[in-house]
Amino acid sequence: MSAERLKNYINGAWVEAAGSDSLEIENPSTGAILGSVPLSTEADVDAAVSAARQAFPGWSSTPVSRRIKSLYKLVELLKQNEKNISRVLVEEMGKSLPDAAAEVKRALENTEVACGMPTLQQGDKVVGCADGIDGETLRLPVGVFAIISPFNFPAMVPFWFLPYALATGNTVVLKVSEQDPRTFNLIAEYIDQIGLPPGVFNMVHGDKQVVEALLDHPVIKGVSFVGSSRVAGLVMEKCAAARKRCQSMGGAKNHLVAMPDAKVSEVVRNMITSCYGCAGQRCMAASAIVGVGDAMYETICREFIAASKKVLISDPLDPAVADEAMVLGPVISARSKAFIQDMIETGVNEGATLALDGRNVSVPGCEKGHFIGPTVFTDVKPGMEIHRTEIFGPVVVILKAADLDEAIKIINDHQYGNGASIYTQNGYYARRFKLETECGMIGINVGIPAPVAYLPFGGMKDSLYSDIKAQGKSVINFFTEEKIVTERYWGEEG
Repeated sequence: MSAERLKNYINGAWVEAAGSDSLEIENPSTGAILGSVPLSTEADVDAAVSAARQAFPGWSSTPVSRRIKSLYKLVELLKQNEKNISRVLVEEMGKSLPDAAAEVKRALENTEVACGMPTLQQGDKVVGCADGIDGETLRLPVGVFAIISPFNFPAMVPFWFLPYALATGNTVVLKVSEQDPRTFNLIAEYIDQIGLPPGVFNMVHGDKQVVEALLDHPVIKGVSFVGSSRVAGLVMEKCAAARKRCQSMGGAKNHLVAMPDAKVSEVVRNMITSCYGCAGQRCMAASAIVGVGDAMYETICREFIAASKKVLISDPLDPAVADEAMVLGPVISARSKAFIQDMIETGVNEGATLALDGRNVSVPGCEKGHFIGPTVFTDVKPGMEIHRTEIFGPVVVILKAADLDEAIKIINDHQYGNGASIYTQNGYYARRFKLETECGMIGINVGIPAPVAYLPFGGMKDSLYSDIKAQGKSVINFFTEEKIVTERYWGEEG
């Protein structure tokens, strides 16, 4: 892909945005400019929504068996072009190549699950629910949906929603992050090849003006959003006021609890990957560790800090490290780096111990990159700002709990409830943790409890502003309307 201004994809064609304003797309490792993304206008959004609206009647009446044929084609194109997509993703987002490849596989898996729509979308029928009367539930498509996705998983997050929306017979307008739009722009080139009728899939680039136009557009029936909790709450409020369906997924502060019986060597290795993968910029990244008991707390502090010092910090596309499973790349932007540095200073001022400071890291040849090294705070107390805030970088806080009850209380008292994991060989501890911890996704000896594609994805509390979660079978309820039919017939007389 050349370093050029991207185009929108509307009504089956690549079109220039109406406005002339644009933003540069930067490689966060090197500072190199990769291209520019247009700041589309309300007119661009209206054109995309109008195309989707016109395409809906024909697409919704297309048999589901034919709708998923296009998705089968997309599965093959994603498989064939996994390396191309992964490399573009690394260039503009900064995660490692193995992480990027895993992300593309998740997109692929969600598309495969959506290919099962002939079964997933089936309704229910009761024959003889009363004398001579049958009852039936139909799951029918709703209309035009908007998808608004974040920068940290530019390939995967749209696929939590897109294939399910299309397979159920809806049409879509997608807005990807303006910070790394080239990844899905490339995927859209493959979508252009799978034979969807014009207007079924549309993509409009831009910033918050596009988001606001989608939220306000009267034709949009529902919105799937992933981003910060502050914005997720605003999205939910706007959708509720306009009677739109809403999936609005927010931030996280995921905790890892190490019990006294945990296998330390395995646990620390797992924690490193969980905390520093994607430079900590994922909603399932762990950023708070709880050591239960004095001995385990001290052991975790010592071993985790030692392991953190060994983490490779590099441009993920450097051939010397490109195949390494654990490479700490840059954060997405200078603005993000500045925020993370401010939060580190906040932790120092709060009285936590800065046991490992990553602010002065240097990567040869990447002087313009946005790198922060592994950073660890110990002696952290619940309620400190560095514990409550989603820092979204390679910053880890370590807390101490006297027992499992206190560890669970630390998690349950936190405003976020996306994910949490416990390390233990004790089934009693594990059972209590998974039942009592107020988080949407729970791990047992798993550092990143992200569910596979045929299970739902989503948190609790301030991590989720909706009732229906992403991906899997449950998301079908979001993209379909249940219509209940009660019927009977009388025999002909004569």
